[in-house]
Amino acid sequence: MIPVRGGIRHRRNRHHLDRPRSVTAEERTAMAAELDRCRQELRRLVETTPPDQLRWGSDGTRWTNGQLLFHMVFGFLVVRRLLPLVRLVSRLPAPLGRGFARLLDAAAGPFHVVNYLGSCGGALLFHGGRLAWLGDRVVTRLQADLRGETSEGLRRGMPFPTRWDPYFTAWMTIEDVYRYPVLHFDHHRSQLTVAGRGRRVHRGPAG
Repeated sequence: MIPVRGGIRHRRNRHHLDRPRSVTAEERTAMAAELDRCRQELRRLVETTPPDQLRWGSDGTRWTNGQLLFHMVFGFLVVRRLLPLVRLVSRLPAPLGRGFARLLDAAAGPFHVVNYLGSCGGALLFHGGRLAWLGDRVVTRLQADLRGETSEGLRRGMPFPTRWDPYFTAWMTIEDVYRYPVLHFDHHRSQLTVAGRGRRVHRGPAG
């Protein structure tokens, strides 16, 4: 997830349960294709980035490039855990859903610490081929989950803790949750400082 910093504004959700919409077959195919684009790009980055560049600092975060690559995969892992939660909370009385979101927002500070340290530790276990394997595995499972969703299911939603991530909005449907990891991936992909990224490149390890 993305640490919420000044200058990053929350994107407001356009799809609410009070404005039901059906997800077309073309949209569902496009969503699956975007997930696969991220999977292929991750594998390319893992396979082509020299080991020394993985130790360079990223642009705009405290993570190294290697830690940030793990964090990009972590976004997909989080979504697989979020989906059952959204399905459950969407069936609860609305006040309970709002109260749950407020409770999570109140815990945003500790969450961001765990979020940062978790990716530091995760990168020690998953890097190189193991990280590519993890990315392939989680994206393939998300695509399978998406194929099994009904149109009604994709419209279900719940209040979200907006302090946890700038791409979390006050209300998110299951469709929005499937779209989230692509936004998260592309956001952090632009912060990598590996050679060939078309950005300023840090010529040394993170300090």
